[in-house]
Amino acid sequence: MNFSKSTIAHLPLDQIVANPQQPRRTFKEQSLRGLAQSIRTQGIIQPLIVRRAKNSTADYELIAGERRWRALHYTDITNVPVIITEIADQNLLEVALLENIQREDLTSIEEGQCYQELLQAHGYTQEQLARRIGKDRSTIANLIRLLALPLSIQKDIEEKRLSMGHARALLSLSTSQEMLEVRETLLKNNWSVRKTEQIVKSRTQSSSSPQHSSKTLPSQELALHLQSLELELQREYGTKVSIQAQNNQGKLIIDYSSLEEFERIYEKLMKSKIS
Repeated sequence: MNFSKSTIAHLPLDQIVANPQQPRRTFKEQSLRGLAQSIRTQGIIQPLIVRRAKNSTADYELIAGERRWRALHYTDITNVPVIITEIADQNLLEVALLENIQREDLTSIEEGQCYQELLQAHGYTQEQLARRIGKDRSTIANLIRLLALPLSIQKDIEEKRLSMGHARALLSLSTSQEMLEVRETLLKNNWSVRKTEQIVKSRTQSSSSPQHSSKTLPSQELALHLQSLELELQREYGTKVSIQAQNNQGKLIIDYSSLEEFERIYEKLMKSKIS
């Protein structure tokens, strides 16, 4: 990271607080204790990066280096080397995200949450965010899609009980209840990704049969059904989608925020038509 107006200094550890926008949610104690032992032996090789705190009782808050900062609390070290720099609030999450991505410290769920927060905070399109952080747009879209999973399944992914392949298969189901039902059987029987895909495909084909047609659904169930369809379309096209329906008629509205995004959605629609 390249910061202007930076100063190298030593600061008391208790004057530094965690990054309020740290994207990483979990820090394993055993790993931190191992890093603490390494710091005791070799010292602090890389300074922490901090800025002057704005809304905290402490004097400084972290920009980067939270894992080291946490590990230092397991040592007797009270003063630490830092780089003091200036950074705007709107860039704090972005810098912390980039540091974690470069170190491969984030889980898929944490990374997806960061992308979603950056899109909402800055009004980026997925294409703009992809260019800023050097990722493929499809990678960002797929990670954001994970946030549509029930929280228990998100936790399974974070704790590596389920893979990304399992997650993608479960996302093809229409409702959270279906996802949880398949997830329970999947974990119980230790299904492979391929097996999960087959089961999900059989369920989706069954639910799309005439006896399950939305024409036969009562109004409340139809509304829930349309909401699930909206969610599925949003996952597919990576943008806001709304369905306005009444008396078997209505509108399908797909939002776009740039010509570039419109072209991406148009190409995806045309490919679907051809296939």
